[in-house]
Amino acid sequence: MNDQRFEVWAPDAQTVQLVLGTRRLELTARDDGWWELPASARPAVRAEIDYGFIVDGRGPYADPRSRRQPAGVHAPSRSFDASAHVWQDADWTGRQLAGAVIYELHVGTFTPEGTFGTAASRLDHLQSIGVDFVELLPVNAFNGTHNWGYDGVLWYAVHEGYGGPAAYQAFVDACHQRGIGVIQDVVYNHLGPSGNYLPQFGPYLSEAAGNTWGSSLNLDGPHSDPVRRYILDNALMWLGDYHVDGLRLDAVHALRDSSATHLLEQLSVEVAALSAETGRPLTLIAESDLNDPRLITPREANGYGLDAQWSDDFHHAVHVALTGETSGYYADFEPLDALAKVLTHGFFHDGTYSSFRERTHGRRIDRERMPTWRLVVASQNHDQIGNRAVGDRLSAQLDVGQLAIAAALTLLGPYTPMLFMGEEWGATTPWQFFTSHPEPELGTATATGRISEFARMGWNPALVPDPQDPATFERSKLNWNELAEPEHARLLEFYRALAALRRTHPDITDPRFDQIAVELDAAEGWLRLHRGRTKILINLGERSAHIPASGGEVVLSFAAAGDAVQDRLPNALQLAPHSVVVLA
Repeated sequence: MNDQRFEVWAPDAQTVQLVLGTRRLELTARDDGWWELPASARPAVRAEIDYGFIVDGRGPYADPRSRRQPAGVHAPSRSFDASAHVWQDADWTGRQLAGAVIYELHVGTFTPEGTFGTAASRLDHLQSIGVDFVELLPVNAFNGTHNWGYDGVLWYAVHEGYGGPAAYQAFVDACHQRGIGVIQDVVYNHLGPSGNYLPQFGPYLSEAAGNTWGSSLNLDGPHSDPVRRYILDNALMWLGDYHVDGLRLDAVHALRDSSATHLLEQLSVEVAALSAETGRPLTLIAESDLNDPRLITPREANGYGLDAQWSDDFHHAVHVALTGETSGYYADFEPLDALAKVLTHGFFHDGTYSSFRERTHGRRIDRERMPTWRLVVASQNHDQIGNRAVGDRLSAQLDVGQLAIAAALTLLGPYTPMLFMGEEWGATTPWQFFTSHPEPELGTATATGRISEFARMGWNPALVPDPQDPATFERSKLNWNELAEPEHARLLEFYRALAALRRTHPDITDPRFDQIAVELDAAEGWLRLHRGRTKILINLGERSAHIPASGGEVVLSFAAAGDAVQDRLPNALQLAPHSVVVLA
């Protein structure tokens, strides 16, 4: 990498040295807190070279902006030339989020091998179920061999176990050649517990109160401008150097920023500028616990200008309607009316009392102006499965008819649907919380912390698997052989039919709230969702149900067993238990 500048920000340091092999080279300080090699002293280096920094005699430490960590986060950095990749996606013009389907996957457990290369070999499968975007759980460098990805400490480096940065570029390239965009999950609210040497360089962390996962980033204190730049440049790296199409911003409610211009708004501005430069849509999706529409309100209307945000309320309402589970944060979603409200209003808690939080929560969406696609919804995702005591999927509790109902509500509902890897065939493998901390004390603390987290949900702590046990990770890998089994294959065909319906019926992707209506009978256990002139009839109950229907052609149906439509009356359809019918 002949243009390697070997710069580093260390505003309070007295001395900084660059380590290149056995050589130590003195860096000089600039007025802005950055240290650099004078141009005349820059050595000629080969394409790849290992290096690190010694700060005031301590180290050497990896480069905070390291692109590669082949020997782990405690080892030297290795230079990487992102421009060396010969991209094959010149015809890719990007994909807007409106009308799209997202597929969330974890590289390490998506295939047995757990690499970008083997994940790319499954793209034809994703095409067959109508996937428009692959959303990758975090891939930045963490300590250990396997992890969810939220313990990252070097945000610019791609985990070597997945294949490293070159393999990442090849994966994105392969997605684009099949018409699939890539959304990268990024974590800017905290750093992992091992290998975080950023405080050795400067005030990256805030001295104010932290969040659930550790110290917060210094977004608004002294020297916070370079810290914000560290985050913004990282976001632009994924979207620029790696041709990524969007970012999923983890837990933005944990970003502590009292600045006049919030980090999220600043990010929105800079990503919009990059989108104009590249000529392709670039999407920002927030994970937020706030139920605050301000995040997705355009900047012209005094919002933050993000494109979309997750709505956990949708998940909770669907989960309760299908499983009957009402412990912890599920309690408020027990009435079937909760599902109706979510389908028509976006949020359930929109200024209402939350019994789990013991306070009023959320804010109403302006349904006259806000398009429905700005909410990303799922009946299953990594959090809602992996943060259960045993990491059990819906397939562990529901029959195939109920799984089909969850799919129909997600894919035919008014919002941007997101699928979690394997749900399309009712995968029976759990997806559990796993770590590989080399430090025994961290492993013990993690396992103990997991057990204490479940107290309010009423789950048996004795069932919680040890995150450090390698078997926990192995159990969480998808079993692709299940696709050959009849019941799994039948559900997969239903997902493919839902994808075809989304492409051929404009009602399904219509983003107007006023084109949605819901009718239900809680006692009988049925619900009817209107999407314009298309009607989705759902029998959640254990018995047959007569659902009012005054006409229309059955274009899709599914039942746990037998035919979904048991009888057609003049003004109603008799639906089998645990079934769904679409009328057009």
